[in-house]
Amino acid sequence: MNSSTVLQRLPTLKYVLVRYASAAQNQDLKKRQEAMMARSLPKQVSIPGVNHIILVSSGKGGVGKSTVSANLAVALGIELGERKVGLLDADVFGPSIPTMMNLEGSPDIVEGNKMVPLVNYGLKVMSMGFLVPGSGPVVWRGLMVMQAIQDLTKNVKWGPLDILVVDTPPGTGDTHLSLAQTLPLSGALVVTTSQKVALNAARKGAQMLEKVKVPIIGVVNNMSTFICPKCDTPSNIFGTNEGAQMLAKDFGVKVLSNIPLDPRIGELSDTGQPVVLAHPESKQVKSRSITFGASHF
Repeated sequence: MNSSTVLQRLPTLKYVLVRYASAAQNQDLKKRQEAMMARSLPKQVSIPGVNHIILVSSGKGGVGKSTVSANLAVALGIELGERKVGLLDADVFGPSIPTMMNLEGSPDIVEGNKMVPLVNYGLKVMSMGFLVPGSGPVVWRGLMVMQAIQDLTKNVKWGPLDILVVDTPPGTGDTHLSLAQTLPLSGALVVTTSQKVALNAARKGAQMLEKVKVPIIGVVNNMSTFICPKCDTPSNIFGTNEGAQMLAKDFGVKVLSNIPLDPRIGELSDTGQPVVLAHPESKQVKSRSITFGASHF
């Protein structure tokens, strides 16, 4: 059945005017639509005194993204010496950076109604966990989340910083869009495990980053192997590392790190001790599994 037959069977339809556009006209229309969309988007404004902003993202929760963010920020602070590094916990609903960085309390307010980040291990740190009393949940709609992200970025006295590492929540929602549309981002790291479901979610996250024109720096394959503490034999408990390699290849980047699973990392994170400081002799640190990245900046 063709379109003419369908139109003729509509009982109340008397006539239809059909216009055909050329390929050039369609292309011109597409350009006008893109221009209108660009005008309606928020303008990107730099955070005063911050040179680079790096997102640490994943499409799925539970892959160790916050652990990577915390240790990456501390490691960058060590490697870069006098250059200053900050860490922003942008997970409004489930902030975990305060625990991992052994910080609690509320930020001071200074001139201009700016919040002063809390400091530990030489890093300036800000999180919604410092602003919400107790352990109660944050039950907010999208617009409130976007406003919170604006407050955590623009209403905080971050500068001077060379690098601000941003720990993002899982998924591809309001937080990611707000960050990408309002801040000039230097790039993003995609954290995954070798498990198929994590790789599928990470791929969606990477596709989102491409759509909003955020450069992908590379892929971090977390919990890539488990090394037996008795016999030192590696086991790929989440699958081989080929999936992460393929993910990186598809987006034209490299797997920057394959971080072995080590129970000590989780234990140290729960007590607010980054492994790069607590166990600098570990395989993860010695092999630069966690301390990659400074050369990019």
